[in-house]
Amino acid sequence: MSLRGGPRPAPASLTVRVIVALAGTFTVAAGLWALLDPVSFYTTIGAFPPYNEHFLHDIGAFQLGLGLSLLVALFWSDALLAVLAAGAISATAHWGAHFVDRALGGHPTIDIPFFLVVAALLWLAAAIRLREVRRAAAAENR
Repeated sequence: MSLRGGPRPAPASLTVRVIVALAGTFTVAAGLWALLDPVSFYTTIGAFPPYNEHFLHDIGAFQLGLGLSLLVALFWSDALLAVLAAGAISATAHWGAHFVDRALGGHPTIDIPFFLVVAALLWLAAAIRLREVRRAAAAENR
């Protein structure tokens, strides 16, 4: 079966929706925790030496994106739009981590502009996809 133009997804059962909501909420919370208080996250549940503040920020950004993908998918039936929106937020958080951590190492003159472009492209793709979804819905309702 082709990945494009396949059948519409079946509605999710209450059980699936509750599991997705719980997993998404937990994952977003863990991501925010790692982003906002990496020392506490490390000492409480992530004690895998050596401590690296930047990598904990990265983990937080990516966990945020994974959790948001789950949560957004509960409300938006278009999978691509849901993933683009969550990916854009995650990429923005990742860029922010590199900006905040620029004094900790890495290659800030390359990393910061590169991750900003990645985030901007994902926001652009999400905006274009949102417009496509709205146009398709309007055409369906005519």
